[in-house]
Amino acid sequence: MNVMRGAAAYGRGAGAYARVGVESGVMSASPHQLIVMLFDGAQASIRAARIHMQAGNVAEKGKAISRAMDIVNNGLLAALDAERGGEIAERLASLYDYIARLLLAANLHDDEASLTQAEKLLDDVASAWREIGGSPAQER
Repeated sequence: MNVMRGAAAYGRGAGAYARVGVESGVMSASPHQLIVMLFDGAQASIRAARIHMQAGNVAEKGKAISRAMDIVNNGLLAALDAERGGEIAERLASLYDYIARLLLAANLHDDEASLTQAEKLLDDVASAWREIGGSPAQER
């Protein structure tokens, strides 16, 4: 019983340490780095959802997909600047909406193919975003 209590305390401590690390990273990140962190978080949530889907853990799969959808809708989509981004922002908004629908379908129908497609699309945009990270235009 003491071992279990110790393991639980360690888990809480490790979780708190991870949260502090993430919070510190967010506080010191540039706007560009924040978007990269959103992509990373969405992709990690999709990977977790796939693992839970394959294991038949419906509740955890749903939580992971919900997290990914939240990042896409309330992070990536919300960060778009339609005024300054013009057509690119419009197209990204449509893509993020499509990704959210893929994630919803994956959750409702245990559709691993939809998860894979959402992950690939996010990876494509994230790769492009990382490539423009060092450009002088991005620093403005």
